[in-house]
Amino acid sequence: MTEHSDLTFTPATELRDLIRSRRASPVEILELVLARAEAVQTRLYPFVTIDAEAARAAARTAEAAVMQQAPLGALHGIPISIKDLEPTRGLRTTYGSKFSEHHVPTYDSIVVERVRAAGGVIFAKTNTPSYGHKDSCDNLLMPPTRNPWNPDRTSGASSGGAAVAVAVGAGPLAHGTDGAGSIRIPAALCGVFGLKPAFGRIAAWPNADIWAARSHSGPMTRTVRDAGMLLDVLAGPDPRDPMSLDATDENFLAACEPGDLTGLKVAWSADFGYATVDAEVRQVAETAARRFTELGCTVEAVDPGWDDPAPWAETLWHMNMAARFSDQLDEHPDWIDPTLRTMIEAGRRLSGLEAGRAQVARTAFYNQAQQFMQRFDLLLTPQMPCVAWPAEGAATASESIFNHLPFTFPFNGTGWPAASVPCGFNTEGLPIGLQIVAPWRQDGLCLRAAAAFEALQPWQARRPV
Repeated sequence: MTEHSDLTFTPATELRDLIRSRRASPVEILELVLARAEAVQTRLYPFVTIDAEAARAAARTAEAAVMQQAPLGALHGIPISIKDLEPTRGLRTTYGSKFSEHHVPTYDSIVVERVRAAGGVIFAKTNTPSYGHKDSCDNLLMPPTRNPWNPDRTSGASSGGAAVAVAVGAGPLAHGTDGAGSIRIPAALCGVFGLKPAFGRIAAWPNADIWAARSHSGPMTRTVRDAGMLLDVLAGPDPRDPMSLDATDENFLAACEPGDLTGLKVAWSADFGYATVDAEVRQVAETAARRFTELGCTVEAVDPGWDDPAPWAETLWHMNMAARFSDQLDEHPDWIDPTLRTMIEAGRRLSGLEAGRAQVARTAFYNQAQQFMQRFDLLLTPQMPCVAWPAEGAATASESIFNHLPFTFPFNGTGWPAASVPCGFNTEGLPIGLQIVAPWRQDGLCLRAAAAFEALQPWQARRPV
């Protein structure tokens, strides 16, 4: 039995060392995580499915391997949750939809294959809105996922369950996906670290629309180093994903060692010149951004001068939802979330010309953003323009999710790596996040900057009650 004081909030990098030195067992760690998961589930609803028995069997196998001095993977014996948009062999995968409420896949996604191969112990599937279509974590299967800092507020979405699980100590590692901000939104609202890696850094399969070139898998953790460790496991190409990036010899965990950022040119933009941002969020995020001068950076307040990408982004989003889910709406309209129905119907009204023009506008935006970033090494922004909003009753089907996302979806459009780091709280005690954006394929730089800020302004010790 370990003498470590609180294994449920111990970083995965430390758990790895405790397991390998036999100072903590995978079985012991898992039981503590399962107890925490069960305790929060009836109050915050982060999980769609908790698979305790299969996880216990995996933990026992992991413990036996340690005792036998067998080769150990990078995640050996460490509990991890998987977002319920990712197929898991033998474990219910609902996609947050009534259409898949009882679906049990016979195969794993690429992400799950890599987690299992590295020895990770998958214990649960985390909640998501149906097909990850919006920024609040509710669906027709279960109560909405709630914010651990104030259960009356939303966790954010679509990786809302993952963010809550990490925030409350129900596993040090969580998998998320991000098609318009779905890792970074709940990371900011729940006070944890979330990384959207460069597009293609983590191969994606199955993927209903590979050529949309928008959705990223990534880590959600309490520390930057834990995210680097998980990214090392998940990164790499696969022929099933023709958009995946070639393998590199970069060590992402090593990139997380906090170091000197002297000489980096950092842009700070409070609103991109067009976003509406809560005054407290703006102040807290700007104070955090200015601290990069203490890390040796020059920080320049800027208006990037690019066009608001919301019109083309919303067009492409609605087009995708209509193409994928129109048949479901016709088959079972009562099984479709009202906000998803609004998106499908908006997509059905689009012409091919409008869709094509949106793609052209996305290209023009990339060119504007790329030209802007030639002057800078990093771009900092508020992660969200507001703090967590009410979990129930605040949004209507007529509202656009893009009202909350001025700082997230632009970097799904460019494919650049972007991270959300906790940077403070508002006067209600709700978390605020700072976004760190790095240029094309500079995941290591993004992690290095996040780790340097974490060392300067640590956040892990403050936990929700």
